[in-house]
Amino acid sequence: MTDTAPTSPAPVQATAPAGSQTIAKIDNPKNPYYWGTGRRKTAVARVRVRPGTGVFKVNKRDVLEFFRIDFNREAVHKPLEVTDTIKTVDVFVNVNGGGITGQAGAVSLGLARALLKASAELEPKLRAANL
Repeated sequence: MTDTAPTSPAPVQATAPAGSQTIAKIDNPKNPYYWGTGRRKTAVARVRVRPGTGVFKVNKRDVLEFFRIDFNREAVHKPLEVTDTIKTVDVFVNVNGGGITGQAGAVSLGLARALLKASAELEPKLRAANL
């Protein structure tokens, strides 16, 4: 018999799906969201982001139901596409004031700010996309 020390198993690391950015786990169970506020002209959007599965609600409606014009849909999804977080976060938005395009711009800015609070590593990607 050989004298060898018992080896412990290698630590298991959680991995995100290929090509997706991880969002830090939230330490405060009383408030499980990262917040961001976006303003565009007279539209104001209050955005909440949490780790999740890709739910995106605007004023308690699905984002594709709320924003019906493709240009506006692209604008609100741009921060998620740039940071590769489409399927890893849940987004909840309350938006009011202004027109529909102004609201889309406000949601985009608020979402970018909330993602930045969730993970500071996303800043170079957001800046490169002018968000």
